[in-house]
Amino acid sequence: MGKDDYGVFSLEDRVAVVTGGNGGIGLGIVKGLAEAGATIVIASRNQEKTDKAVNELLSMGKKVTGLQVDVTDERSIASMVDSVISHYGRIDILVNNSGTGIRKLPQDSTLEEWRQVFTVNVEGTFLCCQKVYPHMVKQGGGKIINVGSMASVFGNDWLASYSASKGAVAQLTKSLAVAWAQSNIQVNAILPGWVYTTLTAPLKDQYRERYDHIISRTPIGRWGEPEEMAGCVVFLASNASNYITGTLIPIDGGFSAKG
Repeated sequence: MGKDDYGVFSLEDRVAVVTGGNGGIGLGIVKGLAEAGATIVIASRNQEKTDKAVNELLSMGKKVTGLQVDVTDERSIASMVDSVISHYGRIDILVNNSGTGIRKLPQDSTLEEWRQVFTVNVEGTFLCCQKVYPHMVKQGGGKIINVGSMASVFGNDWLASYSASKGAVAQLTKSLAVAWAQSNIQVNAILPGWVYTTLTAPLKDQYRERYDHIISRTPIGRWGEPEEMAGCVVFLASNASNYITGTLIPIDGGFSAKG
């Protein structure tokens, strides 16, 4: 499917910033947005990894650049946003994908670890939204898509801090949607289920019983792929979703539908 076939889903002439877009789910989303015609800015901390992703997309004929950002640093986020505005003049789409998680039972977690997860997942998301807000207002609107998790819906024994932080992202999404609706800014979130990335791959070998349980619990019978998150994001970033805001959309192979 080429970008000319997207119609109401077309993102031609749109500028999209994707934090953490240099790998995993983020890169899958970047590829989908680029295929729909968007000009992409990959904003991540690891510049070497970002450069690799940018070069891959450039070789595919996509419009993409990379910027370094630390979402735990307010000044770094502000500088990144200013750079995008200076270069492109607008930010039409923001995808908050940067995130982290620490696999530990809650009784074994330190306060420092808890704060680390919340700083990246919640504060980073909030600050990125806040910094693009005035620019979206000035240009007449915009689309914000936060990457949450099905862990925000289901309890998870060994990811308590991650689950709690993604629950906060879900509520932040709803609150921003209400606050900014009159400014024509739609704020939604996707909730990925179990997706196969370099971060989750070790589960197959190191925690086989848990891995097999997830498969048995998922009606589709497999884990998701990063690229399978992109379609919903393209929809939420396009004019096709102009009357949708404050939603949390599971992308989980039916995991949440199974009793």
